[in-house]
Amino acid sequence: MQYTHLGRSGLTVSRLCLGTMNFGPKTEEADAHSIMDSAHASGINFFDTANVYGWGVNKGRTEAIVGRWFAKGGGRREKTVLATKLYGDMDEWPNNGKLSALNVRRALDASLRRLQTDYIDLYQFHHVDRNTPWDEIWQAIEVAVRQGKILYSGSSNFAGWHIAQAQAAAARRNYTGLISEQSIYNLLTRTVELEVLPAAQEYGLGILPWSPLHGGLLSGVLKKENEGVRRLEGRAADTLQKHRDQIQRYEDLADSLGQTPADLGLAWLLAQPAVTAPIIGPRTREQLDGGLHALDIKLDDDTLAALDDIFPGHKTAPEDYAW
Repeated sequence: MQYTHLGRSGLTVSRLCLGTMNFGPKTEEADAHSIMDSAHASGINFFDTANVYGWGVNKGRTEAIVGRWFAKGGGRREKTVLATKLYGDMDEWPNNGKLSALNVRRALDASLRRLQTDYIDLYQFHHVDRNTPWDEIWQAIEVAVRQGKILYSGSSNFAGWHIAQAQAAAARRNYTGLISEQSIYNLLTRTVELEVLPAAQEYGLGILPWSPLHGGLLSGVLKKENEGVRRLEGRAADTLQKHRDQIQRYEDLADSLGQTPADLGLAWLLAQPAVTAPIIGPRTREQLDGGLHALDIKLDDDTLAALDDIFPGHKTAPEDYAW
């Protein structure tokens, strides 16, 4: 396993982050525990979850599954850099969502109970809250830090100017602020290259890409479709139809390199200078094991150029759209 610091912090994390969103809705608890054990055995020490995972009436279920795994002991909690998130409404009652000081306190305590731990390593804002001032948010976070309930703060789904806002407010308070940003980022979705990535690099945030394979569209979907293994419906099918020619070229490139499309997509992200760790969300142990190979792939300049040709990216704003 390869390790790096998360952003400008001294926190050491694995270059792959285990995403737990499937635990509960798509992966049974026993299998989820097995995946987490395998992740540790492979050297993955960075796990990501959220208080809303489990979804619907089962919000909180995923955190509870992780918590029962921690409760097995054996150093499971001590070996894990644990990240979770708040923002989404946990029910319809006022103040049980967003980033008010009241909800920061309530949501954090509830996550700690479900996760069966007394602290969160990385507490992330799942979305920007435009109605809560940053001084209120940071004051609530500083209280939690003093209480020993969290160590670091991160954002998710922020725009570049939201990161700048957050860091300016933190600086006024002599507080560290954000150390990471979790954004959708993959070969098909590169919008964050305009302003989010430059802002993250300027302020020392590590990028944690979610949906690194765009919901499976970059994992060999055409081959699986031809073999009758997988058939997409709805929005995924529409997206595939829109990008079919690009994805075919991509899968052909992967074949020519002797790599799977999934490994190629992860290896590309790992080669991006702003990226700390793509978040992989395996439903099975086999999917987890498959993702590990990407760490050993080194892409040369010609391959990186070929990928840019298939999936054009963005220059930093405003150069992307101005002189």
